[in-house]
Amino acid sequence: MITFIVFTLSMICIQFVNNSFIESDSLVQEVIENVGRDLRYADIYRRADKLSKNLKYMLIWSGAEDAPLSYFGGGQRKFLEKNCTNINCYVTTDRNFFNGDTTKFHAIAFNGRTITTMGKSQLPKRRSHHQKFIYFNMESADNYPLCSAYFDDFFNWTATYRLDSDIPLTYIQIRDNNGTVVGPKKDMKWVDMGFLEDEELELRMQNKTKAVAWFVSHCKTRSKRKDYAIQLKKALYSFGFSVDIYGKCGPFKCPRHKEETCFSLLERDYAFYLSFENSFAEDYVTEKILTALQHTTVPIVRGGADYSRFLPPGSYVDATKVTPNVLASEIVHIMMNTKYYSQFFRWWSHYSYRDPSQSDHICALCDALNDESKRAKTSTYKNFRKWWNTNNRCK
Repeated sequence: MITFIVFTLSMICIQFVNNSFIESDSLVQEVIENVGRDLRYADIYRRADKLSKNLKYMLIWSGAEDAPLSYFGGGQRKFLEKNCTNINCYVTTDRNFFNGDTTKFHAIAFNGRTITTMGKSQLPKRRSHHQKFIYFNMESADNYPLCSAYFDDFFNWTATYRLDSDIPLTYIQIRDNNGTVVGPKKDMKWVDMGFLEDEELELRMQNKTKAVAWFVSHCKTRSKRKDYAIQLKKALYSFGFSVDIYGKCGPFKCPRHKEETCFSLLERDYAFYLSFENSFAEDYVTEKILTALQHTTVPIVRGGADYSRFLPPGSYVDATKVTPNVLASEIVHIMMNTKYYSQFFRWWSHYSYRDPSQSDHICALCDALNDESKRAKTSTYKNFRKWWNTNNRCK
């Protein structure tokens, strides 16, 4: 009887608590733990008739085990754990949740990594006017094109790495000194960062005796990034420098259980890091940039994005614009001038970078499902394939 009372009180807290009433993180944690203690949680909480009428329900149709849909877990728990502004969202993979009537879900999610192999007969047979069909994908469109004609006029919303998505799921997040999220975005406006005078930083830069590092395990890619890296390594060799490749694609080892040691090595010894993407696609900029930015190293980027949307001017080197030989000369020139090299870190005084995937993206979904202006959009992407397949991979 006592357990049942605890469970009932916990359920009431979950459905009605919001940020204006949350006095501390401990309150949210207490609610989660109270629900988790009840042995009947799994059997009772998943029943639709036992849940609040105010919930927004999303059915994961495909790819629940893969990012980004794997971030959302099941039920409401993730939205509570992340202390989201809106917590009244419920996620499930159970197509029989409403006795098999999938039109009752507010949204149905499709993972772009798995939907590519689905035939039309494997998609929902019916849809309601109010619900949103959402295309999720954080993998490059160049690697996961969607070519079948029946996907045109099918999706209402998009949730991808692209900045013009209805729910942008970027790999990086940019904040200003006040902690306000300012990017990335298409019309990114950077502050004037001025000139950096930092003798301590210059001294640290002088101790960087090695040119370029690269941690990589995926060797064969559509972007042919390894080919470029090998050519750059040969070009640097004539200057007495090298590209040190760690992982499956090179001679140096950096096992995951020693990742922090490898990052310390990167921060201490290397001037540059290859932030090369596995393919070319609009706005496809992954966490590879963070490896450099968070370890006092200048990123050398190579991808299909407009990097001015993601990185402040003068904070990176763009390999897509130069040959390996030209890049090698530029690297050596920069390394020979410590004061010049330190200017690549002017952004430190103005911005910070982080990975939002395990926190902000979760809340963004529930925010979107509660946003009446977004929900009012009933149209679909008439030419979805043209929007997604910018590299014409389907031809």
